[in-house]
Amino acid sequence: MQGERIILGIESSCDDTAVALVRARPGEPVAEILASEVTSQDALHRIYGGVVPEIAARAHAERLDAVTSIALERAGLTLGDVDAIAVTAGPGLIGGVLAGVMFAKGLAAARGLPLWGVNHLAGHALTPRLTDPVAFPYLLLLVSGGHCQFLAVEGPETFRRLGGTIDDAAGEAFDKVAKLLALGQPGGPAVEAAASSGDPSRFAFPRPLLDREGCDLSFSGLKTAVRRARDKLIEAQGGLSRADISDICAGFQTAVAATLAEKSRRALAAFPKATFAVAGGVAANHTIRDALAAVATEAGATFLAPPLRLCTDNGAMIAFAAAERMARGEPDGFGLEARPRWPLDARAAPMLGAGRKGAKA
Repeated sequence: MQGERIILGIESSCDDTAVALVRARPGEPVAEILASEVTSQDALHRIYGGVVPEIAARAHAERLDAVTSIALERAGLTLGDVDAIAVTAGPGLIGGVLAGVMFAKGLAAARGLPLWGVNHLAGHALTPRLTDPVAFPYLLLLVSGGHCQFLAVEGPETFRRLGGTIDDAAGEAFDKVAKLLALGQPGGPAVEAAASSGDPSRFAFPRPLLDREGCDLSFSGLKTAVRRARDKLIEAQGGLSRADISDICAGFQTAVAATLAEKSRRALAAFPKATFAVAGGVAANHTIRDALAAVATEAGATFLAPPLRLCTDNGAMIAFAAAERMARGEPDGFGLEARPRWPLDARAAPMLGAGRKGAKA
């Protein structure tokens, strides 16, 4: 077994520029996060009501150097102390992914360090092992802004998809509902905050695909139901009150949580007595976490949810995912390419998303 490594992890797949330094022993769970810096782009995109890929890519290119310097300073390290560079090589907004990959290649070339390309989704999927001594295999619900799927995590590079979204991911639905209600971005925290004072029973929003067997998910119709409820209120009373917005958000959030809980119940039935983990940005939602924890308890499974700071995109998960690979293979080298799409389970049939967004997984 290899000794400890200090790995610099870079994440730039969407709208957060993130760099972390992690001390890990390749192939072993639980690593020490020496520093983890995340610079948000929320202020740049807020006026547009969502992430603008070109703006995100430029911001990553401008900020990566500074964020890396801050992370090194916080860790009390220099590049001379780093043993390897890890970077998100996909999937994601291709401009941002490319900015990170090129920056990582420059660092690796300048210092003569091995370069590891990491699947962003694998970073989320392996996060339970970053913080807890979890053995393979385990069941994971990966629920984020662009992805929503149940995975049997059988190894650092072996994932079996049990089900996933056929259209919008849960995080996308949160963002779109926030935009419908003019709550601003990021949508997930905005909807959760509004829902905290709302009545979840006022609106009877649907629980999509519960009438269909299996673990596949859909949130596009739920988002449409929210839009119709909004439009009906506006037509009837000329606008929305603060209570209306809170009640809509509470009903929507409850519908998402109930849908994820029931699908998780089915996934646990197909993967019994497992450790059940959740990861991804939507895993930061307290209502959803509580619903999933209750399902795990009901099934007699151990439930794991990462600390809130590790739910959203971060460099620590990228560094750790590279450490997991180090015990099994060779680094990628300078032929590493940025990939806009990169399914975790290459054997599974693509799950088609909506329109131009293409396959979700």
